[in-house]
Amino acid sequence: MASKMLMGDMPELMEIIFNNLNNEFYSLYSCALVSRHWCKMTIPILWQNPFSFGKNSLFISQYVSSLDENEKLFLKTYEINVNFANTLFNYARFLKVLNSTSLEWKVQEWIDFQLVDSKPYASAKCLIINLLFNLFIKGRNELFFSRLQDLSFDLFQMSDLNAEHLTVLLKILAKNTTKINVLKIEEFCYIHEPRLVHALECFIKSQEQLKQFRLLSGSKYSTEFHGIISALESQSKSLKEVKIVSCVCNTEFKMLMNCKNLEILRIKDCKNVNVLRASLDTLKLTSYSNFYASNIVQILKESGTLLQRLSLVTIDCSILEELLLLETLKSFCPNLTYLNLTNVEFSTQFSELIGNLQKLQFLTLEFFEIQILEDELEILVMQFAELLPLTLQYLDLRNSWFISYIDIFLNNCHAPLKYLLIDHIDDKKTSKSLTEFCIRKKTLKYVGLNRYSSLNDSIKKELEGYIAMVPNGRIIVNC
Repeated sequence: MASKMLMGDMPELMEIIFNNLNNEFYSLYSCALVSRHWCKMTIPILWQNPFSFGKNSLFISQYVSSLDENEKLFLKTYEINVNFANTLFNYARFLKVLNSTSLEWKVQEWIDFQLVDSKPYASAKCLIINLLFNLFIKGRNELFFSRLQDLSFDLFQMSDLNAEHLTVLLKILAKNTTKINVLKIEEFCYIHEPRLVHALECFIKSQEQLKQFRLLSGSKYSTEFHGIISALESQSKSLKEVKIVSCVCNTEFKMLMNCKNLEILRIKDCKNVNVLRASLDTLKLTSYSNFYASNIVQILKESGTLLQRLSLVTIDCSILEELLLLETLKSFCPNLTYLNLTNVEFSTQFSELIGNLQKLQFLTLEFFEIQILEDELEILVMQFAELLPLTLQYLDLRNSWFISYIDIFLNNCHAPLKYLLIDHIDDKKTSKSLTEFCIRKKTLKYVGLNRYSSLNDSIKKELEGYIAMVPNGRIIVNC
């Protein structure tokens, strides 16, 4: 059997073995030196993702040697050595994974060994990346393209590259890659070339089963989307999730109404969100400026009983028109199972909303300070605890003043909590109330702490027979 393998009579078996070594660079390299036959089988594996190995950048020379004479002539003007031996293989043809960031780093390292100080460094790097990018396009592997399912474009990293090469790549993808599930476009604010915009639009329209789309504007807000958002209408039957970051929403976004299977909408640091319309299962909104509840009332009403997961997070700011938000949720969205609200007022109206959500399982809250008498606040805490739905299993109160009243809360809570997240435990009163809650309810399994490392040993020992105390990061549930 061994002799047959060495003679190359079992190529299929050997190919399986080599593919299982695809992350073992040195093992594959040793195999390539055994025989010509083994070399032919291992080289394509070694070169399908050369940028993944943390080695030096000398392999870039192999790509440079495959450039045509005119391209090499350009490099000579930068005093870059291009006199490399001819290669036995067309290595670019084997490429299956191309990470633009890793490509830039390796080219940068390679130039450090090639370029004299008197020449413009940035121009040389840009030229080489352009040439290599074009080489990879020429050596494209259509079978690999046809199997791509997740694709990410960072337009800032690509902004220095030749727009023609990027356009050609997108045209190739539009022809050969039509089964993308996830498309992510980063640094969209850097897109300016009309040909590139059109090619990107055509690529989106060429897809047959796009499920997730993410658009991240970058360092500044995007106000024009050049038909990219409108192109998503071609994916109305398959699109399930959309995420937009730092965008000024315009009429293009109204096409979301036509995406009948859209379930999840994630909005971060966006403006003019009131134009958005959709019927959703999940809505997540993060704002860095004061947010008016009226901006999302319509989308909440349209989602209605379908809405199950809602996260409204304001960072260093507030939710304005809060009563409107509470009334809308109470009237139209009774089926919420997950709710995350920050910078809300702890009030009777809020407690009534929570009590109305009879399917709620996960609740994350951050209250801002309220100026009322101590006795009144204690009564509000008791009412809140008593109104919690009996479906609630997870409660996150880490980022609030609630820890000062945790004993009152636990003594009046009837919800079968399994996970409780708080800031800290530093006194006997808190540990005693936790112990009594565990004995009474027999449901609490984990308590997550912001300040886990400072937990007192005696308190830890006292509680460990009842619950597991862990850093909060281990049990946080995000929307």
